[in-house]
Amino acid sequence: MNILILGAGQVGSTAAYNLAKDESNDVTVVDLDGDVLRELQDRLDIRTVQGEASHPDVLERAGASDCDMVIALTDSDEVNIVACQVCYSLFHTPTKIARIRSAAYINHKELFSRDSMPVDVRISPEQLVCEYVEQLIKYPGAMQALEFANGRVRLIGVKARQGGLLVGQKIRALRQHIPDVDSRVAAIYRDGKAVPPTGETVIEDGDEVFFIAARKDIRAVMSEMRKLEDPVRRVFIAGGGNIGFQLAKALEQTNHVRIIERNPDRAKKISEQLNRSVVLCGDAADEELLLEENIDNADVFVALTNAEEANILSAMLAKSLGAHKVMALINRPSYAALVEQAGIDIAISPQEITIGALLTHLRRGDVVRVHSLRTGSAEAIEAIAHGDEKTSKVVGRAIEDIKLPRGADIAAVVRGDQVLMAHHDTVIQADDHVILFITERKRALKKVEQLFQVSVGYL
Repeated sequence: MNILILGAGQVGSTAAYNLAKDESNDVTVVDLDGDVLRELQDRLDIRTVQGEASHPDVLERAGASDCDMVIALTDSDEVNIVACQVCYSLFHTPTKIARIRSAAYINHKELFSRDSMPVDVRISPEQLVCEYVEQLIKYPGAMQALEFANGRVRLIGVKARQGGLLVGQKIRALRQHIPDVDSRVAAIYRDGKAVPPTGETVIEDGDEVFFIAARKDIRAVMSEMRKLEDPVRRVFIAGGGNIGFQLAKALEQTNHVRIIERNPDRAKKISEQLNRSVVLCGDAADEELLLEENIDNADVFVALTNAEEANILSAMLAKSLGAHKVMALINRPSYAALVEQAGIDIAISPQEITIGALLTHLRRGDVVRVHSLRTGSAEAIEAIAHGDEKTSKVVGRAIEDIKLPRGADIAAVVRGDQVLMAHHDTVIQADDHVILFITERKRALKKVEQLFQVSVGYL
């Protein structure tokens, strides 16, 4: 696939890195900064073009006339929109994806159509991060909380701790502990390495466990991995930018929310737009301010400013002053493991969250949702089984008869409103939503995509 990426910032560079790893993709990146492009080209097998991303002559030099997809990820909504319009009008690019940040555009979906602004897919990293953090707050104790099949089933990543009923026992004991709950351990990571989960695998203290369960059963399964935490009530948010504001708006009806915003004008503006949240003007790394606001009573402190160093410092300070759990927005993936070792409970990577949304539109086969995990080393995907026994490699077959590549595992099947945990004799039916966990991403991904492609006879 010929893919044109506009913008080589954090999100654009991460997209280029992930897409260039697939040898079947030819990736071209456009940006104004020649130094950034040279650095990317040194690391990746891609083509780069320096220039303004929305200019027709620059897009022509970048090969827009031959590309299958343009992904506009610059920092400007307007540049992204115009670039998609130019690609549509002049180069007839089939698929156009744009990063749109402003709520002024996002709230008017009728703007985006072939008759107005020809943007096929809108991606808002800020909105995705907000939804991601909201899920983590909803499931205290989770390191990741991701949904599939319109929320009917969830994938939860949790660190196993003493106090969990399954810790120190074999996975097969899970069925005995909670016989009325159907769930599946999809993957285990121990000391950073994947451990294939079988019924005989023993869950150890400190294991990173990913499990699949229906929404209603999440807390029951989490109690097997660690002692359940109380529901979150008091939330501190450092940073009143787009993400902090959206998160406060989403949480203020059910939680006690305090936002700390450094800019007085911004603090005044968001205080007028929020109904129940308390907006404080000050520095989130001000120890005196945090103590005055009783930070030791905070269930969650989440740092969401534009400066990752400030996020790290304020989160570490809040933790030292007694905040129960702290999260920090980290732009550089290499920082994530370091800050979690330094006492920050969860490092939030907007690049990893956003790339999952992008990959959903790039995967072949009828893949409808993709979540990138563990800085891109693993993926959880939702694919729809189409066709029949003659035209599909999965429909009408039991899971034990499907030739899954090494590193890929079917974890669950959603059939209508029914959530089925995958067993060796589970038979895949047409229109099933199949949830797969892929630990050996590069090796297994293409084969999984091919499994869910129907033959020409079906089409």
